[in-house]
Amino acid sequence: MSSTSSSSKRLSSDEPFSEADIFYEILDSEVFVDVSKLRKASRNGIPDQLRPIVWKYLLGIEKPDRSNELSLRKERAIRYLEMDKTDTYLGKKIRAEVNRYFQRLGKTCVFDQSEDPTRFESIICAYLNTNNQIEYNTSFVQLCAPFVHIIPEDYDAYYCFERLMSILDDYSSSNFTNQQVFRFLSYFRTQLPELYSDLEEEEINFSEFVPQWLNYILAPQLNLQNTFRLWDVYFSMPNFLEFHPFVCISILFSLKESLEDLEHSEIKSIIFRLPEIDIPSIINHATNLRSKMTHHVQ
Repeated sequence: MSSTSSSSKRLSSDEPFSEADIFYEILDSEVFVDVSKLRKASRNGIPDQLRPIVWKYLLGIEKPDRSNELSLRKERAIRYLEMDKTDTYLGKKIRAEVNRYFQRLGKTCVFDQSEDPTRFESIICAYLNTNNQIEYNTSFVQLCAPFVHIIPEDYDAYYCFERLMSILDDYSSSNFTNQQVFRFLSYFRTQLPELYSDLEEEEINFSEFVPQWLNYILAPQLNLQNTFRLWDVYFSMPNFLEFHPFVCISILFSLKESLEDLEHSEIKSIIFRLPEIDIPSIINHATNLRSKMTHHVQ
């Protein structure tokens, strides 16, 4: 496979066995890639150079059986090539949001500002033209951004984005936003009563930020590196959207001290643009919190 090097070379070197070698060993299988092992390894984070290929396996874009790998890849490329990727009205809105997104990133922007806006526009337009029932939302840009950045082939970036959107859409169709928000606020009041009261006193509109956090898995709020690390864990899970509310509560735990002394506008600026976060610590806290609350309910 072009995306990986030979694990035998790495394992026979004098260098100590690294986390990356675990992934190379799994990915270098010529016949069948053990996705269950890949999921287990991914929970501790995926090496940057391997994230594109690993995400494609975790999202089901690449199939474990490698016997038809090249022909399936060619089929994906042809299907994407034949899709309608144009919409004058939507294209302008997408480009405008991409430009705003790049401006917010400022000096930390890692995108190709001459080429990538067209990639965003093509991928999102192709998705919306193929799924006419879906309405465009500006958060689609942030949900698409990780794939645009790390996956060089437009067709695979598209299919990863489409798969994520399908997961989000399927979950929201059986778990309405109002139900999700109600459940989340119940967790919030129970676990962080003082912070909850503080935000109420500062007249923070929960119905404004909570749906954003829940529906778009924090893509608009987190920086790109934090998003990569969080999605490594999410894509390794069978149903990450059930876990996501506990991650959100854990983030509020981590921000508790800084938020308590702030006023309305300062609080809003933080909850809509989260600072750098220690994702492994958040995941550990969320895992313990879910276990604790599940045990309490039982």
